Amino acid sequence: MTEIDAKIDALVPAWLTLPDIAEQLGVEVTRVRQLVKEGQLIAVRRGENRALHVPAAFIDGDKVVKGLTGTLTLLRDDGFTDDEMIEWLFTPDPTLPGTPAQALSENRGTEVKRRAQALAV
Repeated sequence: MTEIDAKIDALVPAWLTLPDIAEQLGVEVTRVRQLVKEGQLIAVRRGENRALHVPAAFIDGDKVVKGLTGTLTLLRDDGFTDDEMIEWLFTPDPTLPGTPAQALSENRGTEVKRRAQALAV
């Protein structure tokens, strides 16, 4: 969990607080904190009160977006920091098209994971 910089904050169109995510997922906030700790979600500190926020694109209704956890694991294994992962996921990629985060939400996780694996080469 890191404090966000302005560049990354500008890339992400919407953020959710941990209590908001807990409500959407139908779980306690402590479970959302555990998802962050386990690396299934990325949370950063932002705003005046420096509360933890997660990109809204990581949540699909009542679940974490399919393919996100595996993609985060690949990027982490490639040595990416949380900030770098968010930047990569929300930077437009003309070969997808759109951003990797958009592709994940559109169930195109295989394409995203291929690109993440290629970063290690």
